[in-house]
Amino acid sequence: MLAPIFHLIADAPKPVGPYSHVVEAGGFLFVTGQLATDPDDDSLPPPPGIEAQTRKVFDNLKRALAGAGAGFEHVICVRIFLTAFERDYAALNRIYVEYFPGDRLPARTTVGVTHLARGGIVEIDMIAYRPRA
Repeated sequence: MLAPIFHLIADAPKPVGPYSHVVEAGGFLFVTGQLATDPDDDSLPPPPGIEAQTRKVFDNLKRALAGAGAGFEHVICVRIFLTAFERDYAALNRIYVEYFPGDRLPARTTVGVTHLARGGIVEIDMIAYRPRA
């Protein structure tokens, strides 16, 4: 097995902690949880509301995946963390289905949490597979 590759993606948001955006190992891409931070101006607060934050998170995930040579069509597992589960779960799901075709939905876990970094209300991480060249 090849050694893991640790990707720091130039146009993805600056990590809020000591980690890589994506770690590639054994043909899989492990994408670090993304918040609704702005990749162009890290000092900006997250946008208000679950809809805006979810869209921004997916934009950041798209950047991380693309930097490792993949896209949403390569995602096989998603984990979602919500600080207000009851309030935001339905709205998140309405946006979520825009990113994956109905006949190809990744495996998924969604959990409620008490707090996320930077005042976020949603964080999403993913596992994808490396597309063949």
